[in-house]
Amino acid sequence: MAPARSLKRVFRTFVIEPLKIIASSKAGLAGFIGLLLYISMAAFGPYIVPLDTRPKPEKRYLPPSWEHPLGTDFEGKDIFSQIINGARDVLFVAFMAGTLTVLIATLLGSIAGFKGGLWDSIIMAVDEVLLTIPQFPLLSVLAALVRLNNFTLAAIIGVLSWPALARAIRSQVLSLKERDFIEAARALDLGTRHIVLVEIMPNLMPYIVVSWILSMTGAIYSQVGLVFLGFVPFTSHNWGVMINMAWTWGAIYYKTSVWYILSPILAITGFQLSAILFARSLENVFNPRLRG
Repeated sequence: MAPARSLKRVFRTFVIEPLKIIASSKAGLAGFIGLLLYISMAAFGPYIVPLDTRPKPEKRYLPPSWEHPLGTDFEGKDIFSQIINGARDVLFVAFMAGTLTVLIATLLGSIAGFKGGLWDSIIMAVDEVLLTIPQFPLLSVLAALVRLNNFTLAAIIGVLSWPALARAIRSQVLSLKERDFIEAARALDLGTRHIVLVEIMPNLMPYIVVSWILSMTGAIYSQVGLVFLGFVPFTSHNWGVMINMAWTWGAIYYKTSVWYILSPILAITGFQLSAILFARSLENVFNPRLRG
């Protein structure tokens, strides 16, 4: 019975209570539902709405209808199916790049802030060098030199995106390590691993989680921008490819093609808005002082 009660308590603490806090905020709830819809679309959408690959010139640039909820493109293919099937690659790159960014930034920022000395000097020197290099132009150059797929693209975005976050986490650690409870842990000789993982890291989690979500939104901009400019091979169908094709085939010159241009843009905007609203609600989950 004891393990069952313990499991129930953990489930209530880490699942039920956070969901209640998120549901108490209309904006946070809207963001949470929006993210669930996007994740469901990426996971199950292609099986429910297969990608329309058959050109139908007679249906070129049709307006929205029951048959085609978002109209058709320059070849008469259904835009709605392209939006559904394009979500998976975009969200995969966003998740992988955001996760890698946060992992690198948290590790290096924590080491620099807690260890100090030579470690701090080396990490911050590398950090400052990367911060002075414009990220998107560097991504464009690397994309021209390296044949990118979704995984390598996510890895490059993640490796290049950590410096600003690492500097912020370093500042947080520098502040936390002067607190009384950290001094007490040092006096008890609990060890560096315990102090960082048990004492410092839980206090950083609110900032880390919110930064992870914001890093995902930044990764989407980078990915879609590279795809739109043609720096990434069109190995699959995603929202960036749709914007590129709309531009390449002159969709901006047709009044009836407005849905072909706006659909991927609105899909990206909707995900970004959902992520930001959800991030705001997560601040309430991690910081009780904000709940009032």
